[in-house]
Amino acid sequence: MTGYPCYVRINIMEIIWFGYSCFRLKGKNTTVITDPCPPSLGYTLGQPSASIVTVSHNHPDHNYIEGVTGDPRLVSRPGEYEIGGVLIIGVPTFHDDEKGFVHGKNNVYAIEVDDVNICHMGDLGHPLTAKQIEDLGTIDVMLVPVGGGTTISASQAAALVRSIEPKIVIPMHYKTPALTKELDGLDKFIKEMGLTETVPQPKIVVNKSTLPLTTQVVVLSC
Repeated sequence: MTGYPCYVRINIMEIIWFGYSCFRLKGKNTTVITDPCPPSLGYTLGQPSASIVTVSHNHPDHNYIEGVTGDPRLVSRPGEYEIGGVLIIGVPTFHDDEKGFVHGKNNVYAIEVDDVNICHMGDLGHPLTAKQIEDLGTIDVMLVPVGGGTTISASQAAALVRSIEPKIVIPMHYKTPALTKELDGLDKFIKEMGLTETVPQPKIVVNKSTLPLTTQVVVLSC
């Protein structure tokens, strides 16, 4: 033994929200952008760089890949992918509760970055089946639409949270002052989750060892 201390580096993963359904998941070696949105929605991405871009469905408010720099690898279909140490599982779902007849298909992605499994629900329009939840694996962080309209409602989102029991829930796809589309605001979901108020954070930094023991709702600012 040398008598010198031994330091173990713990990987941390950072999540920021650009608005709507667009997030940046930044790990030690790889950065993922989800569902990049165009400036017409009222949000400014600022041309972020990424290694991977995931697109839940091919609608113009979710597939603005030209707004992302760095020549990223595009993931836009169901299946299993391993890119730059990031494991992605795409589970096929629908954008509505009529098996896609109204709005088409949607992909839900489980994205494992530095041992943290983040699930991006995209524009999910119906409750998940037990098989779909099983296919996604254990979810640490859940990114879920809560604004209703063409996606699940606030009450359906809360029921989905209870069925999956993630450690952290981050709401997305709801009305903000910047958004040019009409959706329900965040308040309905917060009430459904039994909360009275939340304090928005600019980002969240997590690793496997710091995940909470019970489900917590984290609201991000953009």
